Amino acid sequence: MIGLTFNDFQIGQKFVSYRITVTDAHIAIFAGLSGDFNPLHVDEEFAKNTIFKGRIAHGLLTLSLISGYLGMLVAGTAIAFIGMNVRFLSPVKVGDTIYAEATVKDKIRKDKYEGGIVTFNFEIKNQREEKVVEGEFSLLISEKKRY
Repeated sequence: MIGLTFNDFQIGQKFVSYRITVTDAHIAIFAGLSGDFNPLHVDEEFAKNTIFKGRIAHGLLTLSLISGYLGMLVAGTAIAFIGMNVRFLSPVKVGDTIYAEATVKDKIRKDKYEGGIVTFNFEIKNQREEKVVEGEFSLLISEKKRY
């Protein structure tokens, strides 16, 4: 666990996640967990006849594969996930390797919570350095480690 506190974050600070290759298993497990069995994700014959020419990963699966890394940055210090704005730019397919870059955009001190809100801009890129997702998210983070 890293457990960065509110005070550890500085505007402009950048974090780069590990890389992960999307597999059939990721898609099948995510479909089972979410109940999203859209044929675009789970039926190769159907998906071959779409603009994507094959199955694509769920957009939320793409986000969740990266969220573990970002969540561990504030393990034991995160108070709440405040919100997220996301744009899905390009499909992610089985065999693509993705990673995230997150940059601290803003910090707002909240005395009531003994910490504050940290807002990040983020991008998820594939192995060709193409942006597949971009957005912004905010976390309420303690100034003290709580573990």
